[in-house]
Amino acid sequence: MDPLGAPSKFVDIDSLPGWTDVYEAKQLDSHTNPVEKAQVDVRSPFPYRKDINAKIILWKGDVALLNCTAIVNTSNESLTDKNPVSESVFMHAGPDLRDELQKLKGCRTGEAKLTKGFNLAARFIIHTVGPKYKSRYRTAAESSLYSCYRNVLQLAKEQAMCSVGFCVINSLKRCYPLEDATHIALRTVRRFLEIHGETLEKVVFAVSELEEATYQKLLPLYFPRSLEEEIQSLPYLPADIGNAEGEPVVPERQIRITEKPGVPDDASDEEGLEADLSFIGSHAFARMEGDVDKQRRLILQGQLSEAALQKQHQRNYNRWLCQARAEDLSDIASLKALYQTGVDNFGRTVMVVVGRNIPVTLIDMEKALLYFIHVMDHIAVKEYVLVYFHTLTNDYNQLDSNFLKKLYDVVDAKYKRNLKALYFVHPTFRSKVSAWFFTTFTVSGLKDKIHYVESLQQLFTAIPPEQIDLPPFVLEYDARENGPYYSSYPPSPDL
Repeated sequence: MDPLGAPSKFVDIDSLPGWTDVYEAKQLDSHTNPVEKAQVDVRSPFPYRKDINAKIILWKGDVALLNCTAIVNTSNESLTDKNPVSESVFMHAGPDLRDELQKLKGCRTGEAKLTKGFNLAARFIIHTVGPKYKSRYRTAAESSLYSCYRNVLQLAKEQAMCSVGFCVINSLKRCYPLEDATHIALRTVRRFLEIHGETLEKVVFAVSELEEATYQKLLPLYFPRSLEEEIQSLPYLPADIGNAEGEPVVPERQIRITEKPGVPDDASDEEGLEADLSFIGSHAFARMEGDVDKQRRLILQGQLSEAALQKQHQRNYNRWLCQARAEDLSDIASLKALYQTGVDNFGRTVMVVVGRNIPVTLIDMEKALLYFIHVMDHIAVKEYVLVYFHTLTNDYNQLDSNFLKKLYDVVDAKYKRNLKALYFVHPTFRSKVSAWFFTTFTVSGLKDKIHYVESLQQLFTAIPPEQIDLPPFVLEYDARENGPYYSSYPPSPDL
């Protein structure tokens, strides 16, 4: 106990500046122009969210001194590690903590276990065990570290905790690269707050002086504090940003045509998976999984289970997604053929496709497919609608059925499940016939979602005009063909 009248050694998290507060203080001296909404065609998979940012605190200090609902202690499997974080926690919590830990009988890597805080200001301590890092087993280490953060957050949710103070779980003793580990930590917390944000009021990242610079550099990627910072951070996101919960996406990087093709027998394993992959081509044969012909025969014979088919499809999609995040797609982005706009009457995200802006005969259509996946992967996690403007397209803008079938086959199940409507604006008779044949004989489950829209006024009964950015030529065409639209129309829930 502190002597009467002496200042407390513990730090109340409500007295700490938030992540947004630090940014706003810097903005007072900034003369940069904010990014206008209309200029943004591609949003980050971690978009600017003021409500989420308000929960985040970055603090340079000892996690054991935080006055919050729970703090995190990083330890070893026997919960007896002597790292700086653990030693401080034990020192401030008192001897009762060691007695309590003996009852837990250890903790496996990636798990999280709960004890009282004892003499700490924090009511609870969540103990977790980070992985030992070796480059040859990087995939396993990434998954284990993700599990640490996820299980801590899940435990906090189950115990109805208001605030959590994180130490840096990857300790120096375990050799985990700080920057790689920080990416996993930040994106896991971000995804958890997106889904379960109402359960936590504050998340504090307590870092040392050595760790502070890395967190300051990477926090804007996952918690951008303005639309401008979101766009500026987008190019610096890693290729693997995890799935909808932040869990590492693991394409089958371990698959080989032969055992380490092209690698001399005396090559060091410590060079890791990346060195091995450099000897594998990017052509279709090098990406095969086992005997593809045999798999296709089994599919035709109905001998592969539904679960096996889904797993195989997910692996294929993950490879496309990783390639999309690694490829330079700026030439496709410049076409402005696909962009995110507002929301429809049900609050669902609206994505716009401008057919006239797709010069099919002049661009690499595989890159167009990659760009679609790059933009849509995080959009399709939730319900969305597509608006396709067929306005003034010609033969050079027609997407053939083979490309559309390939796109439909490649994309993840969430695209199809969460697509609630496809508004086909200004269709021609020929396009209606083509769409009917495609949705009847080539793909299933899409026909009932297509709504043919002859005029913008009809479209605005489903999507308010202020929620959709219209290309000028679409407005001009519609005014010429249907007359100018007026805002005094009764809204309807759907078309």
